[in-house]
Formats: sequence, structure tokens, C-alpha cells
Amino acid sequence: VQLQASGGGLVQAGGSLRLSCAASRSFFRFDVMGWYRQAPGKQRELVARITRGGSIVYADSVKGRFAIERDNAKNTVYLQMNNLKPEDTAVYYCNLEDVTSSLYWGQGTLVTVSS
Repeated sequence: VQLQASGGGLVQAGGSLRLSCAASRSFFRFDVMGWYRQAPGKQRELVARITRGGSIVYADSVKGRFAIERDNAKNTVYLQMNNLKPEDTAVYYCNLEDVTSSLYWGQGTLVTVSS
């Protein structure tokens, strides 16, 4: 599976961005899609993940500001990021975990939030 992430960029604090991640195949029943991020000098961390049925988990740091959604017809998952903060600055990666627990990663898209 290949994942193509896009939508990153430079935004001022308080602004919004919408990330997209398109998969090279249709989503299967047990696929879990996720967004992770890695800031300079830090470990990669989970931002949000969503099952095919729509069950969602968010990191505490983004609850109420970020929203993940998936369009199964378009094989695409989105991350709407509102009220961005400088600490949200990171490379954002999309991820697919299939029923065998195999993990697939997109190439990453840089989000920079200026204060």
C-alpha cells in the first residue's frame, strides 16, 4: 500500500490546515488509518486514528482542535487542524494498519506554526 500525504505548510498560530492522505488501494474492513507527527528532537507520536467503522482516538493535546475523517469511497483520510499552536509544528505522517497489523507510512508533510 502506498500513502500520499499532502496539505502541510506554514500557518500563523490560531490558523487552520487540512491534511489529506490518499491510499493506493481501497480501504478494507479492518484497516485503521492514523495521523502521527514527529517534532524535531522528539519521538513520533499518535495524533489521531480512525477505524473503517468510524471509531476515533485523539491525542489529548489535540482534542477539540483537530478532527480526523475518512472517505472510504475516495480511499482518503483527512486531518482538519484548527486553532493551531506553535507546539503543533512537526512532520505529519499518515499511517495504515491492516488486519495483519502490517504498518504502512506516507512520506510525511511538514506543518510549521509561527507564533
